[in-house]
Amino acid sequence: MPGAKTDLPVQEERADELIPGRDRSVSAPVVDGKRRLWDRAPYLLAAGLFLAYAVVSVCRYQRLESRSWDLGIFEQAVRAYAHLSVPVADLKGPGANILGDHFSPVTALLAPFYRLFPSPVTLLVAQALLIAVSVVPVTRAATRILGRGSGLAVGVAYGLSWGIQRAVDFDFHEICFAVPLIAFSLEALLRQRWRASLLWALPLVLVKEDLGVTLAALAVVVAIRCRRTDPKALRWALGVAVFGAVATLVTLTLVIPAFNSVGGYDYWDKVEDGGGAAGVFDGFGTKLRTLAWLLIPTSGLLALRSPLLLVAVPTLGWRFVSADDHYWGTDWHYSAVLMPVVLLALVDAVATARRSAKPWLRRYADLLPACVAAAALALTTSLPLGGLTEGATYKKSEQVVAIEKMLDRIPDGATVEANIGPITRLTSRARVFWTGDADPVVPRYVALDVRSGWTKDPVAYANGLHPGARYVAEDTAYGYVLLRRE
Repeated sequence: MPGAKTDLPVQEERADELIPGRDRSVSAPVVDGKRRLWDRAPYLLAAGLFLAYAVVSVCRYQRLESRSWDLGIFEQAVRAYAHLSVPVADLKGPGANILGDHFSPVTALLAPFYRLFPSPVTLLVAQALLIAVSVVPVTRAATRILGRGSGLAVGVAYGLSWGIQRAVDFDFHEICFAVPLIAFSLEALLRQRWRASLLWALPLVLVKEDLGVTLAALAVVVAIRCRRTDPKALRWALGVAVFGAVATLVTLTLVIPAFNSVGGYDYWDKVEDGGGAAGVFDGFGTKLRTLAWLLIPTSGLLALRSPLLLVAVPTLGWRFVSADDHYWGTDWHYSAVLMPVVLLALVDAVATARRSAKPWLRRYADLLPACVAAAALALTTSLPLGGLTEGATYKKSEQVVAIEKMLDRIPDGATVEANIGPITRLTSRARVFWTGDADPVVPRYVALDVRSGWTKDPVAYANGLHPGARYVAEDTAYGYVLLRRE
């Protein structure tokens, strides 16, 4: 196959044989050096992207620009695991077991690293590393199937894809474990290593409760591919598909309710309250734009020709039937698990289209890897990694320094009620609750970001949260307020 990994050295050796007197001792090392460089390309690309992801994520944390409470929640859970305790996340309610919210025991793998480096930065760096690792199987699979140039282009398009960048820009989420698992699984599938593909995908049931259905969909794709050539693998694939579906059902109806304080699953209302099949057309324009973003810049629509795209259906399904409009769009981290699916579906479709009897389709397939790489590079100027070119990205302002100094007045181990701004500066050393959700605990401190003006009287607000308690202003700094209970 032209562009395959072994073509270049073989051609050079044959040329040497045809030219009498040519000094092969000079040319061979150069060819071998080029081959070794190309072989290392997936790993070099992943290393570079890891650095970029980590810098974007950590610098945003240093600038005190956390976007949600998730980083604090996951830090509380991992901190508990690190001390061999039940994974309580007080931000979800005093004493709340995180396994009763989302079933993500995989985050316990971060506990040893957090024990050595007890900081939210540990989670951010781990997320950057896990997502960067997924670049290796995507690039490696694309290079093996499409050739070196096209394969590297697909790797670049994947590493810079908008879904990956949005996930990196989000504080932390357990899906960072799912991204490499899906990527390695699909790489094995494209190599027709059916059992390896299923084994890579099996841990998805420990990442998040909905990913059991993704496991089932991936197993169905394996079954489609191996049904004519490997009956034994077909049986394994069908068994795994059943297991994935059952695992999701059991997790939602038995496992999570067993850990939940009210004995249920807190997110059913995301579907029941205006969601479900009838709610698919709510926000239809937003959902249509999300599909366009998913398929056009990342695959030029060619991914639609590959059955691998079926793996994306479960995630898109629960997002689009939900009544929560946060799930519908392209923000946040929700599309990260779709990126390896779409890009490797593109690889699969390009390989098929290159054998088409239609000249225009063959030409389109040949050009598409370079086009999606160019699109990813162009879009990056308006995506999070584009911030790496701006000096402000790397600077911690005097305002942030003053706010941190104020929050340092809270002693280690204290109870604190806080909103998004202060949370990530406190969860590594204090017991932190979400504002308005600390009862029956009456925290010693209340730390608030009031820059938006949502309350004009923080003292009255704090006293209203806990009738009978009396809070006084301890300190203020650039729109942040620290209050202490007398």
